[in-house]
Amino acid sequence: MMAWLRASLYYLFLTITVIPYAFLCLLCAPLPLHWRYRITMGWPRLATWGARVFCGVRWQVEGTENLIDGPAVVLAKHQSAWETLFLPSHLPREVCFVYKRELHRIPFFGWGLALLRMIPIDRAKGKEAFEQVVQIGQKRLDEGRWPILFPEGTRIAPGKMGRFKMGGALLAIRTNSPIIPIAHNAGECWPRHAFTKKPGLITVRIGAPISPEGLTPEALNDKVSAWIEAEMKSLNPERFRQP
Repeated sequence: MMAWLRASLYYLFLTITVIPYAFLCLLCAPLPLHWRYRITMGWPRLATWGARVFCGVRWQVEGTENLIDGPAVVLAKHQSAWETLFLPSHLPREVCFVYKRELHRIPFFGWGLALLRMIPIDRAKGKEAFEQVVQIGQKRLDEGRWPILFPEGTRIAPGKMGRFKMGGALLAIRTNSPIIPIAHNAGECWPRHAFTKKPGLITVRIGAPISPEGLTPEALNDKVSAWIEAEMKSLNPERFRQP
């Protein structure tokens, strides 16, 4: 009952804050991109802060020394909505998600997303869509921003690993950019499809950059997948014990 009440208060907090914040972001449209990004990322920061205050969802970050001062592609584990709020608002560089262009049609959210100039793709174009990712991704890297992808493609429950898609590794090779791998266990506190949140400590673990030099896309993808899987087993070994 208490968990349900805390979650209800949290979602009320999100509802009350997101509408005026959305209008603020739209009013900031004439500002330079850097300022639009900083202002927009204020709400994800507010959302993660609210999760800590209302639901007891805390976090710690390990491996910040691995965040290089240069171009990189970020590939992260995907367990919940929490990391989609935390990573763009707490990483030291502006990041840009790869997402379907249709999201731009969603009132407020989609309009704000379009203002941030990330990496929208037209999935109807098939193979051409990936070329869009490479071309726009290179532009974003040249601007000093980090493309961020969730190679599993969807949220995966704790204790399980999804198949890593090749897009992130291919982007890193085509742009000659190192990959920063990120593992975390947000799903332990913010379960997929669950209304309530579980109080606890999320650990975000940042790995050393993985250079694409001399590697095939398959080898690079396997290297990233292996690192993230090993770290997931280290974060929550009880999830991977054989019965």
